[in-house]
Amino acid sequence: MNMLKKIQNWGDHHHPKWLDYFRILLGLVLIWKGVDFYINMQAFSNLMRGAFLGTAISISLLAHLIILMHIIGGMAIALGTYTRLFCLLNLPILIGAVFFINISAGIFKPYSEFWFSCAVLFGLVCFLIEGNGILSVDRQKPYPGKAALGKNHN
Repeated sequence: MNMLKKIQNWGDHHHPKWLDYFRILLGLVLIWKGVDFYINMQAFSNLMRGAFLGTAISISLLAHLIILMHIIGGMAIALGTYTRLFCLLNLPILIGAVFFINISAGIFKPYSEFWFSCAVLFGLVCFLIEGNGILSVDRQKPYPGKAALGKNHN
């Protein structure tokens, strides 16, 4: 646990501002892939046609979980709130996409998504270590209440 705190502390203190733009781009890419995954649900429907009921339900739940993790996680990463948590939650999805889905489809075929998935996986690992950064919702100062403004004028 001590090593995890050291990595988190290092990431919080060594985070250049330009890296936040890549975090925002990573979040937008995850949102886009979640929406794209939802639009192309026919591939999962084809998987479920010949399957037993339990397998079909599992595939359907997995597909909907992937969509939710990409869209909600992408929004959180782009905004800079709970960045490390949502990077961690999206890691298994991207590991599965890189090593099980895209590598079997052929990495050197035209329009292969293998390299794109690898770049997103690299970004998730990077921001799992680096954290939010300066341009994030978590780093914004809250609006001061009446007590912080000084004198109360009634």
